[in-house]
Amino acid sequence: MRVQSQFIEMFGDVEKKPFVDVCISKGEYGSNSPADDYDGNIRYVRITDITEEGNLNGVVVSPRKVEEKYMLLQDDLLFARTGNTVGKTYLHKNGKMIFAGYLIRYRLNKKLMLPQFAFAYTHTNQYYDWVEKIKKVGAQPNISAAQYDSMPIPVPSMAKQIEFVAITKQADKSKFVGFKSQFIEMFGNPVTNSKSWQTKAIMEVAPEQPSKKRMQGKVWLLNLDMIESNTGKVIEKVYETSENTLSVQPFDEGNVLFSKLRPYLNKVVVPDEYGLATTELVPLRPNQEKLHKVFLSYLLRSQQFVTFANKISGGTKMPRMPLAELRKFECILPPMSEQLKFVGITEQADKSKYYN
Repeated sequence: MRVQSQFIEMFGDVEKKPFVDVCISKGEYGSNSPADDYDGNIRYVRITDITEEGNLNGVVVSPRKVEEKYMLLQDDLLFARTGNTVGKTYLHKNGKMIFAGYLIRYRLNKKLMLPQFAFAYTHTNQYYDWVEKIKKVGAQPNISAAQYDSMPIPVPSMAKQIEFVAITKQADKSKFVGFKSQFIEMFGNPVTNSKSWQTKAIMEVAPEQPSKKRMQGKVWLLNLDMIESNTGKVIEKVYETSENTLSVQPFDEGNVLFSKLRPYLNKVVVPDEYGLATTELVPLRPNQEKLHKVFLSYLLRSQQFVTFANKISGGTKMPRMPLAELRKFECILPPMSEQLKFVGITEQADKSKYYN
């Protein structure tokens, strides 16, 4: 059962109220401190750190200036207010973290609304429709704290909220992104090769190799903004005439597209047709006899690999993983039968996954 359908079934007719009415106070903007390397103590949460599912990615930094008023408490709900990430949300669970200025914080009145219920609402079509309608389309899409304050949200009885949160927690155990855990369970840490699989340098089994197909007419143009973090799902497909494109490279169904930019290391795509990608994406071509493309995509999105890639990434304006380091990375090569078993699990999950 899809949580989206369950939400409509349970709360489609429930009266809505302005979001601020179920909060302790109005929305609060975050810190304007610059970011520094992680100090091992306090994490700085920025809009680029929040994934489509509302998790935090593997790019960990600290604020240069620590101000107590920006420290997150358990169940604080953050909303992204600008750029291509506008509308994304993060529900804080634990850990010392400070939130940045392009985020807006809310603290729920738990007598009126469970934070987990409000967070679930921000992953429904009703919420996405509201975001699209309300954001200002200019140089940068933007939703202010005042606009989030007035956002309509259904306010069912506490018993119904508790029931719905229980349903989402149960579904959470089997949702798509949970298969990264399945990957680790089956294959271990792909960076340290904790299960002692055969390995080869990735350049030998998945070299950088764009498509050789001839592009004609209108083709799919892919950039980082179109890709969901962690899942590798494509948010939208845009087609344009190939003759009008610059700084792109061709890809096809045999490629796995990997982002080399540090803030987007967990954006990995397995394309289902040919197209043209911006140069921030590296077109790897796995050897079909040794490396399944879906297996490779999960390896590259795994927290262990993202952490490894983050550590060796260099540069100041836009840090990136050196391709020389990627080429010599020792890629684990479990038997193809095991890789296909994992791929079969993910495909079966894809048919029945609930996530909106």
